[in-house]
Amino acid sequence: MKKYDANFIFVQTGRDEAWTKTIERMQAEITRIGGKVLDTQDRGKKTFARIQQKKESGTYLTIRFELDPVKVNELRARYALIEEIFRLQILAIDPIIELKLAKQAAEKKARAEANAKAAETAQA
Repeated sequence: MKKYDANFIFVQTGRDEAWTKTIERMQAEITRIGGKVLDTQDRGKKTFARIQQKKESGTYLTIRFELDPVKVNELRARYALIEEIFRLQILAIDPIIELKLAKQAAEKKARAEANAKAAETAQA
């Protein structure tokens, strides 16, 4: 199993119960073919840099999941049948880069905590 990020753009979505059902549907497609959803991030509505196919903005969604590399094309084919998806991009996650980013985030958090503690000490 390999980790992937699926980035979606939807153009005709509301910010209500229908949007929640759309997210659940995208996750269900992953689990239906044997994948495991790890994380879902609703990136919100953004305006396109230029109008595409007479659309000015879209709602962005990112789903991180684990899936057998052989089944990625099957997942793409299943998503191609869903009319609500305006754009789709599936990216493989490089484990080495992911570890480096996690380490950098932990170091940054430790520095911030140390600076906050130093500031408290200086004020006391």
